[in-house]
Amino acid sequence: MSETQTGANHGMLHAADQDPDDFAVQISDQIESFVVAVTEIAKGDDPGSALPFLLLEVSQLMFAGGRLGFHQDIVPDERFETDPGPDPDVETLREGLARLLEQVDVYSEVFDPYEPRKARVAARISDDLADAVADLRHGLVHYHAGRTTEALWWWQFSYFSNWGSTVSAVLRALQSLLTHIRLGQPLDELDGLDTDQDLGEDTLAEEAGQVMAEEIAGPLGLRPVK
Repeated sequence: MSETQTGANHGMLHAADQDPDDFAVQISDQIESFVVAVTEIAKGDDPGSALPFLLLEVSQLMFAGGRLGFHQDIVPDERFETDPGPDPDVETLREGLARLLEQVDVYSEVFDPYEPRKARVAARISDDLADAVADLRHGLVHYHAGRTTEALWWWQFSYFSNWGSTVSAVLRALQSLLTHIRLGQPLDELDGLDTDQDLGEDTLAEEAGQVMAEEIAGPLGLRPVK
């Protein structure tokens, strides 16, 4: 997958009779582009490009999220959300990302930086991205059914309540990974860390093992910049 291909896919997502400058069209294009790209990455056909492409796609999604956050509160047309049917299954996507990112899937994050003395928690990139895709696909069902306002409402609501915080944490984790790899810096791997633990500073220090960046980069097809 190339950046050019990603852009081409993005440009084909909205119907020809829609105004490409329309806010709803732009947001839906960005969201659908992310869903399509992450689904392709999760297949594992190009593991050497997985991390940089994930960083690119997550960054672009957060731009869409920022626009949704900036926008005035979106009010759905109906008092109750129209039932879009069963949510699409994301387990195949989750499992594919988990296999692809096996060595670096788990990361630590502060859930809310404005809660004083809040302990760091463990999370998985694969879980966070799969959950975000589930939220985004839910809105896409509304959008493709012609319920544009409801789709925008859902994306804005779920941005604030769920995927905005988790995807921004993933963005930080991916940027950190690539920094370690490209600069050839040692990486603290959370070896054996489980995501159902609430971990403080001491526990994280005990669980962390020193892993050189090239040991992470090798299986993913990346090499540090000389």
